[in-house]
Amino acid sequence: MGRFESHNLKVSKHFLIFEAALVWTFAGGMLLLRGNSYLDTSAGFPWLNIAACLLGGLIFFVLLFLKISRSHIKRISLLPGDRHHLYEFFSSKSYLMMVGMISMGIFLRKSGIIPLSSLSLAYITMGIPLLLSSGLFYHRWIFYQAT
Repeated sequence: MGRFESHNLKVSKHFLIFEAALVWTFAGGMLLLRGNSYLDTSAGFPWLNIAACLLGGLIFFVLLFLKISRSHIKRISLLPGDRHHLYEFFSSKSYLMMVGMISMGIFLRKSGIIPLSSLSLAYITMGIPLLLSSGLFYHRWIFYQAT
């Protein structure tokens, strides 16, 4: 057995679903906190902007993130066998998408192409469906039934 094979941590599907819930919670929470910290409050509290973010986030959740979350849950549930690598809560395609989105966010924030006050609205709008989607993972984790 090689050096790395002895440290090959494998977990249950149940744990993979919980792990996915934590990652989605972290990502959504991070975007909401970062977006909130960049809000332009110099002209008073931006209620209209927050309302637009909430509406946009709900629309993204219903039209896109519900399908993505359910797809991840189904993929995890249908993995063959009982034990899986710790990183298998995402597919390779999902990891590539995540790296691309994080890179784009960093690029936009550092480049100054979009003012931080405007970027904050995009962060909040995207944080909402991520956080809502994590609820689907937590629900599946709590009411998990082995397939």
